[in-house]
Amino acid sequence: MKKVWLLGFGFFSISITWSLYNAFVPFFLEKYVHSVALISFMMTIDNYFALFLQPWIGNRSDRTTSRFGRRMPYLMFGMPLAAVLTMLIPFHTGLFTLLLFMMMMNLAMSLYRSPTVALMPDITPEPQRTKANGLINFMGGVGSILAFGAGSFLYDVSPVLPFVVAGLITLMCLYIVSRFIREDRDGVIGPAVNAAANPGAERNSQVTGRSGPMDRPARISLTKQLDRTTFWLLAAIFFWFVAYQGVETLFTLYGKHHLGLSEQAASFSLTFFSLAFVIFAIPSGWLGGRFGKKNIIILGVCGLMAVFALVGFAENVLLLRGLLLLGGMFWACININSYPYVVATGDEESIGTRTGIYYLVSSLAAITSPPLLGLLIDLTDYSILFYAATVSMAFALVCLLMMKGRVKAVNAVRSNQA
Repeated sequence: MKKVWLLGFGFFSISITWSLYNAFVPFFLEKYVHSVALISFMMTIDNYFALFLQPWIGNRSDRTTSRFGRRMPYLMFGMPLAAVLTMLIPFHTGLFTLLLFMMMMNLAMSLYRSPTVALMPDITPEPQRTKANGLINFMGGVGSILAFGAGSFLYDVSPVLPFVVAGLITLMCLYIVSRFIREDRDGVIGPAVNAAANPGAERNSQVTGRSGPMDRPARISLTKQLDRTTFWLLAAIFFWFVAYQGVETLFTLYGKHHLGLSEQAASFSLTFFSLAFVIFAIPSGWLGGRFGKKNIIILGVCGLMAVFALVGFAENVLLLRGLLLLGGMFWACININSYPYVVATGDEESIGTRTGIYYLVSSLAAITSPPLLGLLIDLTDYSILFYAATVSMAFALVCLLMMKGRVKAVNAVRSNQA
């Protein structure tokens, strides 16, 4: 698990950057745009890139061969670029430059997000993946806490500081991941999996006595990954991300305009959600391994649905933060187990491809949710936010209950290595 902890620094950098982005960029946009729906639409730029790029990059990383490995080249190119562009965002001079920096930063993030996530199952045997996902999401949750907690105080000093610090942290995390994780040494994909991915590779190795860049894996079809189990699971993922992404993106504005909180107090309140997520990340991974991923996900969906419904009635900031603590625990049950569940429904050679599909669906939700909920707010008021999120969680529960297929058996090579 040492390598998983080190990989967690990649998730740490992604989490801290996105949390700062979602918390503070709406305040920049609010200076130029006065429609909540339009602000919400602009905040979904990253998901349009993710919609088209991440499935393709995830699929391509499955077939990439280089001396740095399959995934690492994407990190080595995308992370420095994203770090620089993150630092540029608060230096915008108007709406045009703000949107330009946002688009370029989101493009850079899309280049390495799927390969970073796919590294976890690459270096972790299947039986340990829910625990591993708990560990790396623990690191990501720490990043969110720093973003909402320390970031809110840095923002109070200067709006520039949180973004500069996030960029520097991204560069530091790239050094740690690239320095201590080597795919050829730490990967757990065995010969049988490689042979399945590339039938000609074994024969080529026998003839030449070596393997390398010429052993390029065969193309993996995106559409063939969608069986009944995967379809309903992805539908559930879509609906719970509609709820989560809408709340995360619009919560600071909700706190400011509906509850009368200051900008700092609104962003700081999200720390409680992230804190609970961090505390419960590792236990929820253990629970998923012990009682089944689907069962723990259903528990999380039911719990978070109840929390969102109650938040709509919370007018007191202490009650609000208490509910956010509870909500973070249930979100951990969902989020920690969902990605390993998606990977487990497919074959080992399609990890990058299925990672891309996972982000395709979550990106569709993120594109749909903030503008839709923002429009509902424009038509009614901010009180509609958590009621709409509750309904979306209910749809996710229905999709989970529609799943009747069984997770595919893991490759024997992985089982033997575990």
